[in-house]
Amino acid sequence: MGFNRKGFLLRSALVMGGIFLNGCVRKLSGRNEKYRHIKGHLKGPDEKAGHMLRDKIVIAEPSYSKKVKTLIIGAGISGLSAGRWLKKQGMADFEILELEDHAGGNAHSEGNTVSSYPWGAHYITIANNDDELLIDFLKENGVITHFENGLPFYNEFYLCFDPEERLLIKGQWQEGLIPKFGISQQDQEQIDKFFALCNQLKYAKGEDGKYAFNIPLDASSEDKRYRDLDQMSFKDYLVKAGYNSAYLLWYLNYCCKDDYGQQIKDVSAWAGLNYFAGHKGTAANAESGAVLTWPEGNGFLVNKLKSYLKPHIRTSVMATSVVSNKDHVEVDVFDMLKNQTYTILAEQVIIACPQFVNKRILKNTDRNLFDYDQLNYAPWMVANITLTDFPASGLQTLSWDNVPYGAPSVGYVYSGHQQVDHGKQAKVITFYLPLCDREPRVSRLAAYSRSYDQWLDMIIPELEYMHPEITPLIESVDVWVWGHGMISPSVNYIWGEDRKKARSSVAGQIFFAHTDLSGISLFEEGFHQGINAAKSLLEVNR
Repeated sequence: MGFNRKGFLLRSALVMGGIFLNGCVRKLSGRNEKYRHIKGHLKGPDEKAGHMLRDKIVIAEPSYSKKVKTLIIGAGISGLSAGRWLKKQGMADFEILELEDHAGGNAHSEGNTVSSYPWGAHYITIANNDDELLIDFLKENGVITHFENGLPFYNEFYLCFDPEERLLIKGQWQEGLIPKFGISQQDQEQIDKFFALCNQLKYAKGEDGKYAFNIPLDASSEDKRYRDLDQMSFKDYLVKAGYNSAYLLWYLNYCCKDDYGQQIKDVSAWAGLNYFAGHKGTAANAESGAVLTWPEGNGFLVNKLKSYLKPHIRTSVMATSVVSNKDHVEVDVFDMLKNQTYTILAEQVIIACPQFVNKRILKNTDRNLFDYDQLNYAPWMVANITLTDFPASGLQTLSWDNVPYGAPSVGYVYSGHQQVDHGKQAKVITFYLPLCDREPRVSRLAAYSRSYDQWLDMIIPELEYMHPEITPLIESVDVWVWGHGMISPSVNYIWGEDRKKARSSVAGQIFFAHTDLSGISLFEEGFHQGINAAKSLLEVNR
């Protein structure tokens, strides 16, 4: 594709700074001989669309216009949830625009002849029992089959099969991810103390009678004692509380990397504690905090949302300009397949896009001094790896989640774990690497600069560490780079002024929905953000 001057200087700076491949730059000698049999591709969100928005490429004038009562921009979880809610309220005159060739956002999934697999989010926990809207959605789609003694009964095929998790530590695989193999009594006491605190916080309530921590997080208490935890980092909180066990701190760091894409030093203490105290669902046939998962991960839930909305979704189209007028909203749209621009005149619009996109498409809108630059987005690399078989050694029992202690990644998920037929040898594993060793902007630019072979240099040595002699069994590795994979709950964002301003609608015409309006990129948050925006829109129409 060639380099422009900016790209050349960036790549040069990254190499000189030693951040290619964690400081190890491949020489220009071609692919590692051990990898020559491996097929695959380097993928990611549509580069053409991002380039057009970011660099403000001149797009042809609209060739025609059309009217739509309600327009939703963005077909991630929030946009789909908003559309579903509008349709449930009897509205039919709406469209959902998506610049990718698929809906789903970071819950996108694909598959091959071996298995379906996720490109992002791969599970949810059972719903909190007071989350009636989510429970209704899960009932509609057979995830909850019935109730026993007032408790939801979850479809057994969707509850994560055993064995669920394992950790490679000190050369041994142990069951569960909390370190326990070979740790000292002092370390164990700190671990026990922390989880006793979490159990206490899970059911703690503020002076307003609400849970101190909850999912969705806007249902949490406004009590200052708890919300002030958002003003310090999780790491500072732990240090202040006297937690210094390397094993405990590793585990908490792993959890924040896994759910937030950042380390404990870069997320707020409130967010760190909510990871453990926010989920409190109970079920008739599962333990509290049990995991729901599918081979395609949360792509299963995307497909359920899409099933309501197929006539309304338009993919490979990009909103390039949103202008609020007196009696309508004027949206210029570029159809990337037809290479054609047109205008949609809508009475109201829900923008279900991340804020860095909103910054570029909103043209005459006062966001009440909202500071776009206060939001941090965590970059990720996800790889789906097809194996002809697993190595025989150390793999007598396959787990769903497999994590190496002390490694840069958060391990891999066995995508076929929920499939009943485990007899076939070929398998797909999904490898997750949060790019959080440096400031997100730098990590993002470094990620965009890496070649496919350089990603292999990061993935395969870690797989070999977990499973020696696995390389000859790798048939293909497909790599997906998420430059802005998820919002990161940085210090003073969840309960700060910027998130509050970001949620404010514009003139009763433009409403916003996205997980970055929560500060945590969970399915539950996106689901509720979409419903909240749809409800606000409908309220204005009454």
